[in-house]
Amino acid sequence: MIERDRPSALRLFFVWRGSVVAHILPQIVGFAIYAAAIVALARVLGLDLSAVGVAPFALIGITLSIYLSFRNGAAYDRWWEARKLWGLLVAESRSLPRATEAVLADPEVRRRFLFDFLSFCHLLRGRLRDVDVQADVAPFGPPAGSSREAIRRMGHEIAAARRSGALDPMGHRILEERLAALTAIEAGCERIAGTPLPFAYTLLLHRTTYLVCLLLPLGLVGTAGWATPLFTALIAYAFFGLDRLSEELAGPFGTEANDLALDSLCRTCEISVLEALGDPVPPPLAPRGYYLS
Repeated sequence: MIERDRPSALRLFFVWRGSVVAHILPQIVGFAIYAAAIVALARVLGLDLSAVGVAPFALIGITLSIYLSFRNGAAYDRWWEARKLWGLLVAESRSLPRATEAVLADPEVRRRFLFDFLSFCHLLRGRLRDVDVQADVAPFGPPAGSSREAIRRMGHEIAAARRSGALDPMGHRILEERLAALTAIEAGCERIAGTPLPFAYTLLLHRTTYLVCLLLPLGLVGTAGWATPLFTALIAYAFFGLDRLSEELAGPFGTEANDLALDSLCRTCEISVLEALGDPVPPPLAPRGYYLS
């Protein structure tokens, strides 16, 4: 995720990081070259394509824009739901230390419980991104095999404290409710990661976009002349750019520029817990103007 101040109007044209241009540049350049070839061929052969016009492409473009708006709306809903779930996880990193301080008298039990929570955060991130996070989990004691195992270990801690009398029934209920909230967050993230957008959305949009960009120069060459490659490139940038952006938003747990900054969110959880325990905290989040992973 790009975290930066809004650039000036002039710098907006030259911003590269966080832009989708790098991913769709082959399509933009390719269709511009194709449009130039169409113009050159029409000039050499003396073809009169003015009768084609741009009216049919305007109607197709409106339809394609509607399709893109539906897909982008669905993709943004997934991104925003994922951000709310991880926002709840950050909130739990601030609620759990307060709750455990009130109900867990043994500081070692409290420390193990909260360290298991931090392991859960990193293991959930590793599971969603399919990356190895054992180096991040190692400082918090014996590593759990998965985020589910980390929650089970937290449940075993409070169950053992309840049986030994170190935790009263009301305190056990409070902490069990917090574990239920963590389980709901995990299940919500799994639902988003395991249920992609229907493939028909992508197939329909890609087919229509390619057909529009292939046929558009035929309608522009009679009126736009050598400006046809420029207009074709702009249309390709708009359609393919929106398509690429929706793909990034539909998979919010990745490591691309517009995905969620899960590393930084996990670090935020670490800071909250370690401050509550009185331990040294990791370095602060990157300042504005940097890329947060």
